[in-house]
Amino acid sequence: MEKKKYEVLSPAGDLECLISAVNFGADAVYLAGEQFGMRTASKNFNDENLAKGIEYAHGRGVKVYITCNTLPRNSEIDQLPRFLETAQALNADAFIIADLGVMELAKKYAPKVERHVSTQAGIVNYATANAFYNMGASRVVLARELSVREIAEIRSKIPDDLEIEVFVHGAMCVSFSGRCLISSYMTGRDANHGDCAQPCRWKYHLYEENRQGQYFPVEENDKGTFLYNSRDLCMIEHIPELLEAGVTSLKIEGRAKSAYYTSVITNAYSNAVKDYIRMGDNYTLAPWIREEVGKVSHREYNTGFFFGKEPGQVTGNGGYIRDYDVVAMCEESGGEYNVITQRNKFYSGDTLDILPPGGKSFEVTAIEIKNQFGEIVESTPHAMEKLYLKTNVEIPKGSYLRKKRV
Repeated sequence: MEKKKYEVLSPAGDLECLISAVNFGADAVYLAGEQFGMRTASKNFNDENLAKGIEYAHGRGVKVYITCNTLPRNSEIDQLPRFLETAQALNADAFIIADLGVMELAKKYAPKVERHVSTQAGIVNYATANAFYNMGASRVVLARELSVREIAEIRSKIPDDLEIEVFVHGAMCVSFSGRCLISSYMTGRDANHGDCAQPCRWKYHLYEENRQGQYFPVEENDKGTFLYNSRDLCMIEHIPELLEAGVTSLKIEGRAKSAYYTSVITNAYSNAVKDYIRMGDNYTLAPWIREEVGKVSHREYNTGFFFGKEPGQVTGNGGYIRDYDVVAMCEESGGEYNVITQRNKFYSGDTLDILPPGGKSFEVTAIEIKNQFGEIVESTPHAMEKLYLKTNVEIPKGSYLRKKRV
């Protein structure tokens, strides 16, 4: 198996996240311009940053896909041609599209850019996949509600050059294929225009009209369960099943997440795929990779619908698990001291967990810390301060320094 048969596709909410995704092993990134993308909470990319991002990615052999997956209203359609033409001029590799009208306009105004069909289209069978292929799609992003077995059947009944992409990690929308009206109804923020307020994550109570002031929480216990809160998807332990089912692209959710999140999860899946390709039938997931996905803030993990309607898909308390803090970034290394920028407080003598770009995590001891004036300090209380850190093992440039919470 050749590496380029498979792709780890990472989210990029801004230029910092794009650079992080590229440096930590992404084969492709997906992002949004200032219009037509399904994540208004992200900073997203203006034309200048889009040009910089594409240049940076392409210079390192990484593709860039632009989300054009909202359902545009009449008032927005006239703005689409310029958006599409600009993306083509900047050498975008593909659009991710949910709307049939957008698909036709992309074919007309940006014919050199590939067209991928978004999960928003709700593709759950091979007939629909083939129909989109006949319309000019080169890839389909399947609905999240499919099992591995169903994906394999779709793969067997579509053209070889029609690629399959699936979400493998991140937040799961409670609504089918992300089509939801709860946010619009409750807050006026349209989820289908990328402005979801995530009311499915809020805490809810029952109120009986004749018992004023008495609220009964809706929560999971031994007698019941949440109706809304989905756990986070995590398929890091099932790379072989996905690739053997015919998946081309392993997609990580998270364009509203931090560069740190993007780096850690990209690194984990990239290394897992590389190991699988190298080891073949002898593949086993390295323990350190499994541990990595627990070092970001996340809800309780499960495998979604890939192995059937797992009960955990729509249950959980919605709370986040945070076991590690990023305490610094390594800006320079190679001498007696590593040059770092502080992110959170840590102390001399602490054991720190290091994640280098594209590599395996390891631990070091903080032997000595000096401030920018060369003075030895015992701790790092000042945000974004430049410091000099002496450790027992050299820390590669670009690494994240983390500390486990007690």
